[in-house]
Amino acid sequence: MKRLILAFVVLMATGTAPRASAQFTRPLKLVLDRRSTVDPVEIVKHLGHQCPNITLTANRQQSDYMLHAGGWSGDYRFLIIAKGGDTIYATETALLSNAVKDVCKFLNNRSQQPY
Repeated sequence: MKRLILAFVVLMATGTAPRASAQFTRPLKLVLDRRSTVDPVEIVKHLGHQCPNITLTANRQQSDYMLHAGGWSGDYRFLIIAKGGDTIYATETALLSNAVKDVCKFLNNRSQQPY
């Protein structure tokens, strides 16, 4: 037992012990562009499955980004627009779930980068 404790202390001191690492992704808010043609209910449904840390909001001032969701079944086109109006990401997919997944991946990677 003493050897086990000593081995654990040595591992902790050298930094090679396994660590519990929860991947934290900060909450993000998207406002849906009024000209979007994709059903917001479907977007919210897929957001809940793909990335629960991202939500749609109706408040433009409190949003982090704007989402323009256009297209129809078989041809979805999503744009992410930063505050200030710069288009920072675009994706085109056949499935709505893939378009949402692409947006989630982009936003979560962007939110983890230092400013």
